[in-house]
Amino acid sequence: MKIYIIGAGAVGKALAVCLQQQGKDVKLVRGHVEDGVPQKQKIALQFKDGTQIQEDVQVSTLKDHDLLDGLVVLTNKSFGNKALSEKLVTKAKDMPIVLLQNGLGVEQPFLGKGFSEVYRCVLFVTCQHSDENTISYKPVAESPIGTITQKSSNLKTVVDLLDTPNFKFVGEADIQRIIWKKAIANCVFNSICPLLEVDNGIFHRDEEVMSMAKRVIVECALIANKRGIDLGIYELEDQVLKISRMSDGQFISTLQDINQKRETEIDTLNFEIVRMAQALNLSEKVQETRLLGELVKLKSELARC
Repeated sequence: MKIYIIGAGAVGKALAVCLQQQGKDVKLVRGHVEDGVPQKQKIALQFKDGTQIQEDVQVSTLKDHDLLDGLVVLTNKSFGNKALSEKLVTKAKDMPIVLLQNGLGVEQPFLGKGFSEVYRCVLFVTCQHSDENTISYKPVAESPIGTITQKSSNLKTVVDLLDTPNFKFVGEADIQRIIWKKAIANCVFNSICPLLEVDNGIFHRDEEVMSMAKRVIVECALIANKRGIDLGIYELEDQVLKISRMSDGQFISTLQDINQKRETEIDTLNFEIVRMAQALNLSEKVQETRLLGELVKLKSELARC
């Protein structure tokens, strides 16, 4: 089966290289660019131990494809999902779609358009551009994939198609719990790190910053539990510290986006928690989560002025 990766950022490029190394038929598709000529790009993955792998990957745009006749993997920024779902409804509505994106509710535009087979993946890798076509890449753990909606049971097929030695995937029955757990961690990292302009390691290095993270965790966990997702405070704190230690020296994607004058994904993180709190009449319980989100949004807008 062909694999179309929509989103030619660091994650999309890393996945394309790993899949192509295993002989898979991979197409890397720019998510927001409509012009350009399809071409091969030499993309390299640089591992922490200094080793490197590289592949010549076919890169195109959506307008180059009348039909995406295979597995569609979304690694684009989630704020583009509404527009992307409208473009894909005639190209891939009946194809399996896997969202490799952070955040809560990022699948809703595709469910609203009636896509028949939708999966969510929670990524446990860190990667960022060293230069335009070199990715600094570190796998942390297997990335779980779970079913959101489907006509038939194809989760194993999807996992088998994407799983490679350097970019590992695993099937997960309770994907919503993992989505929430990672989303809460992202609410911490994607708001505090950009505002302080520091790397992900700050939380295990600085008790005062970790204290701020704990307050956000308490607010977010309350909303998760009210939504039927049972998550413990200490479990979430441990995850933040674990991620912080494993990605020490790495800069969170939101800070990279702000520095490169791009829109951030804060709407599907802090602000999605705020929206859910409002629906539960608990707005006063998420004040710090809201404030941090507002500051990130303002910082992003000022950077793009």
